[in-house]
Amino acid sequence: MSVKIRLQRHGKKGKPFYWVVAANSTAKRDGRFLEKIGTYNPNTNPATIDLDVDVAVKWLQNGAQPTDTARAILSYKGALLKNHLAGGVRKGALTEEQAEAKFNAWLEEKAAKVAGKADGLAKAEAEAKAKALEAEKAANEARIAAKAPVADTEDVAETAGDSEE
Repeated sequence: MSVKIRLQRHGKKGKPFYWVVAANSTAKRDGRFLEKIGTYNPNTNPATIDLDVDVAVKWLQNGAQPTDTARAILSYKGALLKNHLAGGVRKGALTEEQAEAKFNAWLEEKAAKVAGKADGLAKAEAEAKAKALEAEKAANEARIAAKAPVADTEDVAETAGDSEE
């Protein structure tokens, strides 16, 4: 039995939501699976990924082959790195403590990058709102300025019509 780590689609039309699962390679895409490893929501920015790294590493060590998208998700969350470090521990290249220290350092660096991206997106959104507000204010002022002279000429016409009577 060949095991794949792949995505199982959930959610509604146009709003996909995925489970990351370990499944038999002959099973249907949304069919039977062996174990749920995590979730992936591409609708948010940045995408929300909740993954049990230890379970993913266990499946990788047992020979499960990730699909291309699942491999990208596992790499993003560090499961492939942890699997690589575990291989180094098995071969004696480094100790368990060294491997854990390297993995934790990588996680902190990754969290800083994600936080930086989220901050950048929030800042860009705030700037876009400010620009939209300025544009709206300018449009309102232009509309008011365009109507003001018309109102003045109407008043003049009305006063001239009153004096003739």
